[in-house]
Amino acid sequence: MARPTEAWGCRRGSPSFSLGPTRPLTQHYSRTHDTRSRVATQDYRLNHRIRVPEVRLIDEKGEQHGVVATNEAKRLAQDAGLDLVEVSPNARPPVCKIMDFGKFKYQQRKKDRKGGGGKKGTTGLKEMRVRPAISDHDLSYRLTDGRKFLEEGHKVQVVCIFRGRQMAHPEHGYDVMRRVSSNLEDLSKIEVPARMAGRRMTMMLSALTADQRRKKAKELEERDKRAAEEAARNPGERKAMEQAQAANAEAAPVEPAVEPAVEPAVEPAVEPAVEPAVEPASEAVTEPTPETEPTDE
Repeated sequence: MARPTEAWGCRRGSPSFSLGPTRPLTQHYSRTHDTRSRVATQDYRLNHRIRVPEVRLIDEKGEQHGVVATNEAKRLAQDAGLDLVEVSPNARPPVCKIMDFGKFKYQQRKKDRKGGGGKKGTTGLKEMRVRPAISDHDLSYRLTDGRKFLEEGHKVQVVCIFRGRQMAHPEHGYDVMRRVSSNLEDLSKIEVPARMAGRRMTMMLSALTADQRRKKAKELEERDKRAAEEAARNPGERKAMEQAQAANAEAAPVEPAVEPAVEPAVEPAVEPAVEPAVEPASEAVTEPTPETEPTDE
């Protein structure tokens, strides 16, 4: 009879006995790792393993091409240097997507290590702090973090903190909140609008679902297209309106500037000069010349 050996995996203090060989520890770990890999990728069929005649194709950009022949879908994937992966085998016809399968497996394993697996209930609340007088450079960094949080499905609470004399200008905080919401409108919607509480102004943004993002992207694209068409269609009207406004501004009566009244300087009173009394000129007394008597010669 063979000597009883302690089987691998038993509890300490309560040994079990087996007549067969024990399982190597390395073999157990390798099998566990392979199982996780198969679970993460769900054993998708790809490329030559897809044997149905037709598939519903989605390209690497997420655009749908409808039902196409399987060979044509394989050719498109090969031209793009990617894989054709069957993502929905139970559909009729099956849904296939062009993607980088190695990158897809890495992302799936990363989600499994985080413990969420992309399921609902794993999202949390993230905070993004800004200032009323934040610079464009700093705001771009905050927006990058906020975009990352929203892409992961988290809610984002935007907090604007006021200090000192900034409390006298809450409109600066509202302006920053509008800039944040407009830059993230393709990924989020405003769940709680901006409101002031003490020295903090807060606003809550919630992430859009994949369908909502596609719908929002189309709306933004159509809005930009309409604005461009309107600007291209009515350049003459806009120019005429600007000219009319300029003409009206020129024709408007301009009131002359009223110069402030300047009071004349008060000169000191000048006493009138008193002329000395002029005595009347005395008439000169002329003595009568004596008459000469005629002489007899």
